[in-house]
Amino acid sequence: MVRIAVVGSLMMDLVVRAPRLPSRGESLIAHSFQTFIGGKGGNQATAAARLGADVTMIGKVGDDDFGRAILANLRREGIDTSGVIADSPIGTGVAVPIVLDDGDNAILAIPRANLALDAEDVERARASIAAADMLMVQFEVGMAATESAMRIARSAGRTVMLNPAPIAPHPPGLLAMADVLLPNEVEAAALAPQAGGNHRAEAQFLRSRGPATVVITLGENGALVATNDRVTEVPAFPVAALDSVGAGDAFCGAYAVALAEGATPFEAARFGAAAGAVAVTRSGAAASLPSRLDVERILHNG
Repeated sequence: MVRIAVVGSLMMDLVVRAPRLPSRGESLIAHSFQTFIGGKGGNQATAAARLGADVTMIGKVGDDDFGRAILANLRREGIDTSGVIADSPIGTGVAVPIVLDDGDNAILAIPRANLALDAEDVERARASIAAADMLMVQFEVGMAATESAMRIARSAGRTVMLNPAPIAPHPPGLLAMADVLLPNEVEAAALAPQAGGNHRAEAQFLRSRGPATVVITLGENGALVATNDRVTEVPAFPVAALDSVGAGDAFCGAYAVALAEGATPFEAARFGAAAGAVAVTRSGAAASLPSRLDVERILHNG
């Protein structure tokens, strides 16, 4: 069983299903409202745990009902929550995904306690990060915490995977501390605007910033994987999409598990694409994340 440490966000998703996004000043009747456990960090940790990894979560929630529900859910998934801090003065982060009839989505995020996670909090979890086979980080917590976690993992010789989402100002040289950089196409375009939307050029530019491997996820068009000697497109698995919330996190968690287990970057991307394909057929973020059997069934049938 591979060991993965995740330093990242923990959110409660307040999901609205609607026919479309409202125009400015418009009131629009939506189809439904549901609450789901979410946050990129928590989702990716859950994805990795369901796929067979031994996962430790490092993050911060509020001392409130949302925070307690998130912690209980992580523990039910078998995730070590000893690195999660409940901060009384600051509420648990929330997100409001609006899921459209075609399965696409737009999300408003209010990080709250997540942005209060700092380098000192991460330092307390040094032993867990240093003992992991891989560290997974995103841009949804305080940047000092993300940078500190990456430095700890690098000094311990561990593999670092950065999902730069959502795009945020970051210290010079931060990308170079990632062994794997895994943006989606919007994030890749923001990080490499001079590429003009050419995904191969984006990947090559981002590799020049230091990461050995760049994987750009492309939704229904699959993913693009770039290493030092090869750039390859990995096709998506055709499924009927219901809800794309959490699909990127499913890909990230699956990619991390497969890579830590010894897969090549291209094999890991195919495993990630299969996980993402399962996730889009289900509602919610954490609720949509697949089991190992789910992913293997997609791989076998695809």
